[in-house]
Amino acid sequence: MALTKAQIVESIHNQIGFTQKRSSELVESLLEIIKNTLTSGEDVLISGFGKFCLKEKKERKGRNPATGDAMMLVPRKIVRFKCSGKLRDKINGK
Repeated sequence: MALTKAQIVESIHNQIGFTQKRSSELVESLLEIIKNTLTSGEDVLISGFGKFCLKEKKERKGRNPATGDAMMLVPRKIVRFKCSGKLRDKINGK
């Protein structure tokens, strides 16, 4: 099961005691900061959690899955996430 934005807002509301509205504003602000930073071409590093990095994908051959026709995929940027060593250790129970 995936953790939703609404569940994050609810957790902040329950654990910290902010109102639902304030918790929602906090989550939205954080996500907006991350989006704006990535849009400007910079990486986002959150200590103890991980790093969101931009990666350039080059033009390449691909296929339309519906028709099977060959096509060229345009160059694009993607966001990659690399977790920190602390988070990796916590996930693996170390």
